[in-house]
Order: sequence, then structure tokens, then C-alpha cells
Amino acid sequence: MEILPVIGKIVYNPGVVVLSVENLSKTVRDIPLFEDVTLALEEGEKVGIVGRNGSGKSTFLKCIAGELLPDEGNISVRKDAAVLLLEQTVAYPEGTDVMGFLHLIPSRALRLLSDYQRALEDGNAERYTELYQIIEKENLWDIERRYMAVLTDLGESIQPSRKMAELSGGQQKKAAIARVLALNPDILLLDEPTNHLDIKTIEYLEEWTKNTRCAVCIVTHDRHILNECTSTIWELDGAHFYRHPGSFSAYLERKAERMRMDEKYQERLENILRRELEWLRHGPKARTGKDKGRKDRIEAMKSEITKPEEKMRAFQSSERRLGKKILEIENISKSYEGKHLFSDFSFSFVKGQKIALIGDNGTGKSTLLDILSGHTLPDTGIVDKGQNTVFGYYDQLGRDIQSSKTVIEYTEDIGDRVILGDGEEVSASRFLELFGFPVRMQRTPIALLSGGERRRLYLVTRLVSNPNFLLFDEPTNDLDIETMEMLESYITTFSGCAVISSHDRTFLDLTTDMTLSIENGKITLFPGSYSQWKEYKDEEKDKAKEAVFSSPSLPRKAPREKKGLSFREQKEKEALEEEIGRLEALVAELEESFSTAETTALGTLRERTESYEKAKAELDEKTERWIELEEKAEC
Repeated sequence: MEILPVIGKIVYNPGVVVLSVENLSKTVRDIPLFEDVTLALEEGEKVGIVGRNGSGKSTFLKCIAGELLPDEGNISVRKDAAVLLLEQTVAYPEGTDVMGFLHLIPSRALRLLSDYQRALEDGNAERYTELYQIIEKENLWDIERRYMAVLTDLGESIQPSRKMAELSGGQQKKAAIARVLALNPDILLLDEPTNHLDIKTIEYLEEWTKNTRCAVCIVTHDRHILNECTSTIWELDGAHFYRHPGSFSAYLERKAERMRMDEKYQERLENILRRELEWLRHGPKARTGKDKGRKDRIEAMKSEITKPEEKMRAFQSSERRLGKKILEIENISKSYEGKHLFSDFSFSFVKGQKIALIGDNGTGKSTLLDILSGHTLPDTGIVDKGQNTVFGYYDQLGRDIQSSKTVIEYTEDIGDRVILGDGEEVSASRFLELFGFPVRMQRTPIALLSGGERRRLYLVTRLVSNPNFLLFDEPTNDLDIETMEMLESYITTFSGCAVISSHDRTFLDLTTDMTLSIENGKITLFPGSYSQWKEYKDEEKDKAKEAVFSSPSLPRKAPREKKGLSFREQKEKEALEEEIGRLEALVAELEESFSTAETTALGTLRERTESYEKAKAELDEKTERWIELEEKAEC
């Protein structure tokens, strides 16, 4: 397939097209979201859609799904192709149960099943015979079973009769994902599907997206998914779409090139316009048609000159000094609604620690952050906060934001003047401009902002309180990639402490260097990033599988000498067995010591981490040599 130029309006040269959009435009609240969009989607193609919060990505998906009408343009879907949209928020009528939630989604397959049931109840033999044949031919009987099976695969054993209102936010999102996957659409539109999900569920969705036959358009800020799952990026920028073939990494390179070319074009246009305006000012004597045409061209050039949009400023705030005591946790435990979350957790925070908090949905991550911040008391144990410790708590639901206020009113409640990290003092209005809220938006009620705009407002107003201890609960939900990158920069240069719960693996790897995991009612500390923790856990699983088919441990007494080993090699093998036993005990002791950041008999946390890495490497090396000798002995 020929790749057409990236710069400019999308013109996609299709293979087997399932969706085509021609000259699509949409304006909301007098703001053009996208104009004159022309594109096509191939069968099986995986497209990532990126752009700033509020740029119109969700509106674009709703137009494709038929939930909104565009102002202009046409949308064509291949005959009999099923289109399904997974929206950001989960909605349902009061009293809906889990199985009833499945049947709320507009789907031809579900309509056929409902019509068949109605025909049976009415005794309309001709109609239910006709429907039976269609359902049998298209194999639609198993939709409800598939729906419940996908929910189980996502880690939820929920009764079909259970009310949706009784489920947690994460469980509701899983139910919404399960129903679109169970229906096997031809075109699946995913709008921020990873919000409120744990990492295990995101990995399941990632694998499904890679392997599905259907075409997928996904609006997401998750760079791991964009890089691993998509073959094309559609960027919505300045009401226009730009097509970037390839992964997200390739998109970043192409976008930089497009911006460079745009800047050069604007610079060239300004130089030409400057000369033409100079000619116009001198007032040419001749008034010919040629001169009139030249004046018309000058006016056209003026309209092409675009004022560069002021870039959002990097997050910064004045930072308070931390005292000697920051936050000390001693033997805390917590249960919620009869469910045990965690117990016997002790930890003493040290300045500069950036810690990832991970665990499946429902394990107690948000509860732990509430306890650390003082919003919730533990059932047992002590939480002792230092006198100079000031939290910047960004909770998952934005509990303090008032949707009845306008953007400027909400900000001015915090302060009329804001002191930034470099000491600059600005008005509340100017502060909002710096962080992506132009004056035209500041009188907008918060309730009318997009989800990402609302979260960005909440984020920046948490930082202006000058915290020295950050507690972030899913900070990347609904944020655009530009905002996330600025937040990453803020956290990495932040000199205080930070505990971050997030499902975004890239974000965690870039901002944290230690990992707290909640598993089976226990909180453990790992001295490394999320990816290092994941690698360690995968290795442990592999060892556990191997143990099923092999001896549980290396023999401590030398077996009878085999013909294949020399006397020297046999002695080396015996020495290795003793050394491996010693290293295994040391590794286990160091792993146990990571439950505290305080200095122990094994040294400081840094010294223990270095000893652990050295011991692991030595253990792997000696085990590999022992295996070589064992194989030789058996020859």
C-alpha cells in the first residue's frame, strides 16, 4: 500500500475498507473541533488517536458511532459491519443488573436475540423460526455466555443478577469492556479504555487488541499500548487530523518533523508578507488590475499567518522544606466492609523517595493513600506525620473539585495570586493561561469541561499549595500525553517524597525507583522500578513452574561420582552446591529486609540493594555452572 504524505489533511489509500469518513466537520460551543476530515479505516487496522484534552477526540468517536451528528460530511460503514463504542464513563438506568447491562448496548445481534425471545412469548411460530435460522447461522447463541466468560478472564466472578450500582468503578469498567469484546464487532471504538483498570486487566486488553481480527480505533494516553498495539497514529491538532504510519515512537519523530516544516513555512510566509506590505505602504502610483490582484494576494497571505499557540508551561510550585521526621508508619492494618485489605505494614519515609504503589483492583491502594494522607484512620497501628510535612494529594475521584463553579472561581478560591517554583508571582487568571486554560475558557463551568480538562485543573491546583510530599492516585486518568510528560518532569525533579498509584507502566518507570505491591493482604517493598519488579515476579513464576517437574532444591550432599566428571570437576561441583546454598539464603534474607527502608544489620537500603543485585548475579552464574557439570556427570 502506498504511503501518502503525512503533512496535511489525511488522505488514506485503503485496502479492504470497513469505514470511510469524507469532509467531516464538527463545532461545539462555537469552537471548531475538527474540519474537513477525510480518512479511511481498513479491516483489522489498529489506529491510535492522540491530541490535547478537549480537542475533540471523544466527539469524533461519537460521530463515527452514530451517537452524534456531524455538522458536515459523510460517514460510510461497510454493509453489515457492526460498530461498537466503549465510552469513558459507564452509564446505565437505575436498577440495571449485570446481564441487563449487556442488553443495553445497541447491537444487531442482541436485537435478534430479544426479538426471538419476544416471538417465542407471543407464539409467533413463523417469526421465531425465521429468527432461529438467522441466529443459528451467525452463531449468536453464545453471546451471554461469552460476556460472563470474559468477565471471569478479567478476574471478576460476578453473578449475572447482581446490580451494577453495587459494583466498584473498576468492576463496572470491566463489565463495559466484557460486553464489547463478547459481541465481536467489526469496528471497535475505545475511548480511554484503561481508566480505572488495574495493570493485569490492561495487559489482557492489550493482548486482545493485538490479536483481534476487527479494526480498532483507540483514544488513549497509554504510551505502552500505543507503541505495542497500533499500526497508525491519527493526531488531532488545531482542528485537523494528521496521519502518521507506524508506532507511537515513529509518530513522535514525524510530528517533530512536521512542526519543523510548519515553522519554516510560517517564517518564509512572514518574510514575503513583510516585503509585500512594504510595497503597499509606499502606495503604488499605477492602479491596474495587476496591482489589485497583488493586494488580494497580500490579504490571502495575512489569513495564512498563524499565531503560534502559547505552549503550556511546565508544572512547578514553590516547595516547602521537609523536617527530619517525614512520615512514619507502624504496624497498620485495614479491613473494609468485612474484607481484609492489608496488615502489619511498617515503613519510615526518607527524603527523595519516589515509590510506585501497585496491586489489583480492590486490594486497597486508594485506602492506603487515604490512610497516609490522614483522610482515613487505620484499624490498628500508628501513622505519625512530621510537623513540616505538607501533602499534595491528587485522589482518583477529585473529591475537592466543585463542578458548580467556573474555572476561574475554583482557582481564585485557592488564591488570587500564585507563586511559582522560580519565585514568579502571577494572578490566578495568568496561572490558568500558563497551564492550558486560555481566558475564553476561564468563565466556563467546571461541569462543562472534558474529563481531561477537569483532571488537569484539579492537578495544577493541588501543586500550588506548595507540597513536599506527593500522594497521587491514578494521576494519568484522562490526561493527554503532553500533560503527562510535564507531570513526569515535575515528579523527577521534585526533591520531596512521592507515592504514586498508577496503571500506566511507562509513567511508573519514568517517575519511580521503588515499588510497593499489595498482594494477598500483605504490602511488600521491592528496590526497583515497576518493570524490574515485573521481571522479578515473572522469574519467580517460571521457577515455581520448573519446581513442579524437578527437585525442589539442589542436593546438599554430593551424589555418587559419575564417570563423566573428573576428580577436580567433582570437587568443584560439591563446592558450588555449598556456595549456591549460601547465596540462596543471603538473597532470601535481603528480600525480607526490603520491608523497611531503615538501616539494618545488612546495611542501608542502598547498600542492601547493591548486595542483592550482586548476590543474584553471582547465584545465577554459579547455578549455570552447576547445571553444566550436572549434565556432564549424567553423560
